[in-house]
Amino acid sequence: MNTYHHGDLRRQLLAQAATISATIGPESITLRELARRAGVSHSAPVHHFGTRQNLLTALAADGFEALNGALTEYSDDIHEMGIAYVLWAIGHPGHYAVMWRPRNLADDNEQLNRLRNHAWALLSAAVSISASSETEVKVGTYAAFAVVHGLAGIWLGGALPRPDDPEPLIREIIQ
Repeated sequence: MNTYHHGDLRRQLLAQAATISATIGPESITLRELARRAGVSHSAPVHHFGTRQNLLTALAADGFEALNGALTEYSDDIHEMGIAYVLWAIGHPGHYAVMWRPRNLADDNEQLNRLRNHAWALLSAAVSISASSETEVKVGTYAAFAVVHGLAGIWLGGALPRPDDPEPLIREIIQ
């Protein structure tokens, strides 16, 4: 039985994929399961994405686009950008989990590569405001990324307990 009644099946499939990724992990995402959850034929997700890899790539690209939007708001302040990064990650765990599994993604996808590179450029530009050399920018960008990605990862992975209101602790760590 077809239960799909919305106008944008592609968007619904991506939302379902993000939910699966967040609740049981990206490895559990299949085109067949997405079709079942959307109440559409098994071929409907294939029509939109072709392959599981293309679906995951589209989900990662959507994630990078949204993350970049969050980071852009703080383009002149690396500390606020770092806070925004962690808060975005814990608010979008399904996207975040897929974004950082490049072996599951189409490495030749221009949109994904452009968006991923833009995220790195935003971090680099914010670091460069206070850096005095190209080496400082490079090292500072890697260090900033390591801190925010690490913090998001340990909370999302359940390695350490996340406070009910994580923002004050994120602020302390980032500063």
